[in-house]
Amino acid sequence: MAIVVEKLKLGGQGLRVMVKDTIDVAGHPTRASSRALEHAPDAERHADVVQALLDAGCQLLGKTSLHELAFGTTGLNAWTGTADNPRYPGRIPGGSSSGSAAAVAAGLCDFSLGTDTGGSVRIPAACCGVFGLKPTFGRISRAGVMPAQTSLDCVGPFAANIEMLINAMKVIDPTFKALPDVTGIRIGVVPVQAHAEVRATLDAVLEAADFAQCEMPLPGMQAAYGAGLAVINRETWNACGHLVETGLVGADVAGRLLAARDTRDDALADAERCRAAFTAEVDAALAQCPILAMPTMPDYPARVADAADTRAAIGMTAFVRPFNLTGHPALSIPFEGASKLPVGLQLVAAKGADELLLAVARELLQRLEQ
Repeated sequence: MAIVVEKLKLGGQGLRVMVKDTIDVAGHPTRASSRALEHAPDAERHADVVQALLDAGCQLLGKTSLHELAFGTTGLNAWTGTADNPRYPGRIPGGSSSGSAAAVAAGLCDFSLGTDTGGSVRIPAACCGVFGLKPTFGRISRAGVMPAQTSLDCVGPFAANIEMLINAMKVIDPTFKALPDVTGIRIGVVPVQAHAEVRATLDAVLEAADFAQCEMPLPGMQAAYGAGLAVINRETWNACGHLVETGLVGADVAGRLLAARDTRDDALADAERCRAAFTAEVDAALAQCPILAMPTMPDYPARVADAADTRAAIGMTAFVRPFNLTGHPALSIPFEGASKLPVGLQLVAAKGADELLLAVARELLQRLEQ
């Protein structure tokens, strides 16, 4: 199934967990599903999140595959093989944390960990029909996680249901608090251009959940998307550009890295100005509505056979990447459209309000069950 790249047997007899192969496990190499790192040395110590898993008595079962070097949105990988999408066969698993999402969808573990730099937890969660959370930037320790230097990347969990996602956060976040009351919460619905079935599905979900709603445009989203690309390009080139010289990086990722090399300083300065402006815009919207809602992806996930051009698929991240730029917590909740294909509902909350985000998601799902 190309989901697990290395089997492990560490920890206690508690929850079964797998982690993305950009997260260090002592005594095992971190290869990021790249042939260029095939001979990487063993990690000397556990990443902080791995140590937290073991301290909580979790069973660490394996390291999961990903889009090479965590630099792609489809999850396709010619070296390790592409993780199957267990619930939607023939569709891409999404990237870059493809194996982590697929492992949960396949029932191989209770929860898994991925990383999200430009949607890399939320996109595969939406593609594979599971829950995926990008916590507030900086809330979960990234010590021992690749790349070492980033202004975008977050470690985040995948789970098959909201309660397990909450349990995962309790394990990896020592500051996690009790979920708050959500009485009277108003949801700001962000208008976006998306496939008609995606919009209809989520409109029906929000109507049935019966929260107070208002329309909440975010006119800076498109600029923030472009700014997020500029930042990830510069930071990924800084971290991984040297690997292109090995000749072992896959053609799709090597091409993106070489293009990223040309990110100019003035483009990066513009991106940082956009980061400040869009962060203020999102903060202002959240001051009016504590939760924002929109699709995770603008369309259904592509077929694997149609997804060979990685750069053409980057637009999948149009609605998720802006919140990496700002650092707000964002969650993808799985639903299904009229064509029986996966649709993600993305909810966004204020920085540090991860508990509120999860509380609203849990309440929304409970209301739908009534």
